[in-house]
Amino acid sequence: RADSAARLEPQGLTGLSYIQITPGSPESPLLESRPGDRPARIYGQQTQLDQLLAGALVTLALAFLLGFVGYPVVYNLLMSFQEVTVTTMARFDRPWVGGANFSAALADPLFPLVLRNSLVFTIVCVLAQVALGFALALFFSLRFPGAAWFRGVILAGWILPLLVVGAIFKWLYATNGGLINEALLATGLVARPVNWLSNPDLSLLSIVIANIWYGAPFAMILLAAGLAGLPSELYEAAHLDGAGPLQRFRHVTLPLMKPTLLAVLTLCTIYTLRAFDLLFSMTGGGPAFSSTTLPLWSFVFSFQQFDFGKG
Repeated sequence: RADSAARLEPQGLTGLSYIQITPGSPESPLLESRPGDRPARIYGQQTQLDQLLAGALVTLALAFLLGFVGYPVVYNLLMSFQEVTVTTMARFDRPWVGGANFSAALADPLFPLVLRNSLVFTIVCVLAQVALGFALALFFSLRFPGAAWFRGVILAGWILPLLVVGAIFKWLYATNGGLINEALLATGLVARPVNWLSNPDLSLLSIVIANIWYGAPFAMILLAAGLAGLPSELYEAAHLDGAGPLQRFRHVTLPLMKPTLLAVLTLCTIYTLRAFDLLFSMTGGGPAFSSTTLPLWSFVFSFQQFDFGKG
């Protein structure tokens, strides 16, 4: 159509060039097809092949989510209303118990302790990881020699599997020969070795410190990407107006970083809530369930007591 906007890509023009074609304009001969030319494609027009390809990709993604996310969630939810033991695990017609599993778990004497451990572990770890990650991201946003190398060293800890991190910290916290106790004894800060993992008052704190060390680099790399996208013109204008570093951070950096901070808080909360490897490898939930959280308690019900419905 001569009175519509056509997208043309003649020689010498970029792929994003747009020419408004009107009847009688000098550009109208460009619409004439010549032998060997590709037909002009109107911007926004979809061919039938494109629609079929888009539908196939959406269908594959939906099938993946239903098969690997939806089905396990629905199956586990169904198990929670049934009596699932080792003898009934392979059957689909398991006895229906309704909310008895939930009532039994909530009435368990350990539930208040496990819930408190989970809340303390999640809140402290998430806030500390985001705060430390934000501080590291701000620090490495400064230009100084070796910044990229130091940032890579910090990220190396996050690459390690959690079971390996747990083994490392278990050695660091060892009562006899552990690096932390040896350092405290050498400096005279303690008179005798501290039982970091076997003391009910210190076991959860020890795991919290290890989890903060592990998760802070993850928050740092995400927040550093957000800081890199902030417009430098705003900082220059604030500097010309006489704003100091703290004022620029409060009135420029924080407002612009709120969406990124919210996303990082959400991700860190999800990863901390489902943390299992680190706790299992360091204390196994002990001593006396002092470091047991909800995921670890679910593991105890399912694979130690073989009460899969309650787990």
